[in-house]
Amino acid sequence: MDSLTQFVLGAAVSTACLGSKIGPRRAALIGGALGTLPDLDVLIPFADPVDTFVYHRGWTHSLFVHAIAAPLIGEAMVRGFKALREHRWLTYGAVYLILATHAMIDAITVYGTRIFWPFYPDPVGVGSVFIIDPLYTLPLLGVVIWALFKRQWTRPLKRGVAAALILSTAYMGLSMVLQQRMEVRAAKVFSEAGIEPDRVFAIAAPFNTVLWKVIGLEDDRYHNVYLSFLDGEDAPTIYSHPRHPELTACLDDSPARDKLVWFSRGFYRADLVEGKVVLSDLRMGLTPGYAFRFAVAQSGQDGFDPIVPERDYSHRRSTEGDLAWLQARMAGMPAVRAAEAQLETAEALPGLADASTCGRG
Repeated sequence: MDSLTQFVLGAAVSTACLGSKIGPRRAALIGGALGTLPDLDVLIPFADPVDTFVYHRGWTHSLFVHAIAAPLIGEAMVRGFKALREHRWLTYGAVYLILATHAMIDAITVYGTRIFWPFYPDPVGVGSVFIIDPLYTLPLLGVVIWALFKRQWTRPLKRGVAAALILSTAYMGLSMVLQQRMEVRAAKVFSEAGIEPDRVFAIAAPFNTVLWKVIGLEDDRYHNVYLSFLDGEDAPTIYSHPRHPELTACLDDSPARDKLVWFSRGFYRADLVEGKVVLSDLRMGLTPGYAFRFAVAQSGQDGFDPIVPERDYSHRRSTEGDLAWLQARMAGMPAVRAAEAQLETAEALPGLADASTCGRG
C-alpha cells in the first residue's frame, strides 16, 4: 500500500496497544515510523531494474523476520520509555503487529509480498485492493489525527481507534469476497462470448472496489473485461490482445525473462518495440500503459540476444479519456475504453504477427 496508509495503520495499531501506557501522541508517532520501516528495502541496491521490481517487498516484509526483529526493537523501546518497563511483552507484541500488518495489507494488493520468506519464497498477491484506496485509509487517518492531538488516553479515543481498525480490517475481508464474485461473473461473461480462458484473475481498479479489471488468460492471448457492481443488463465489452509467446520462447537463456514470468505468475505479454523484446506485467496498469514494462532482449544476427534489462517507457500509464471512462464504468454506465479498443484493432492488422517472430524484428 502507499506510504500514508502504512503510516496511519502502524500508528493506529500502536495507539491501540500502547496509547494507554505512553500516551496516544507518542504511540501514534512511534507506530507510524515503525509502520514504514519494512519499505526501507527500496534503499537496497539491486543489479538491474528487473531485480529492483521483483525483489521489492522481500525479506523485510517476512512475518518470520518480523518475529526476530520485534523483540530487538521492542527492547529498545522498553529501555527508552520508563512507562513500558513493566509491559515488555506487550511492547514486543505491539511492534510485531505494526510490522506484520504492514506486510499483510501489502499482500492484499496485486504487487505481491513475500510474507512467508524464506520457507515459501514466492510472493503472495491477492489483488483485491488497489495500492491506494481511500475507503481503507480515511478511517485510520481520522483516528490517527485525533490521537496526535491528544496527550491523555481517553475512552472515546479508545473506542474510535478500535472502530477504525475493525472497519478497515472488515473492508479488506469484504474486498476478497467481492473479488471472488467478480471472477465468477467474468467466467460467465467469457463463456457466453465463446472464450474459455485457462485462468481468470480479478483485480481491483484504481482507488475503489466497485470496478474490477478481470483478465482471462490463454496461451497466446488474453482478454480484459471491466465489471462494475453497478452494471445494468448491457453486455460488457471484452478486449482481446495477443501475448506473443513466440518472442519469449526465444529467450531460454534470459534470467530477466525467467524472473518476470515467475513474479507475474504467468500474467505477462511480450512485444517487439524498436527491435527489443519488452515484457509487461498484465496485472498492474491498463493496456497498453502497464506500470512495469522491461526490455530484456534485442534483435541480433541470429535472433534475439539477452540484454541488461531496461525499463520501457514507450507507453503512457493513462491516455486521454481514461478518467471519464473510469468514472462512467464505476457508475455502471456502458463505456468503451478508446485506447484499448484502438490497440485491439491495430493488433489485428494483417502482418503484425509476422513482425513478432523468433528471428530478427
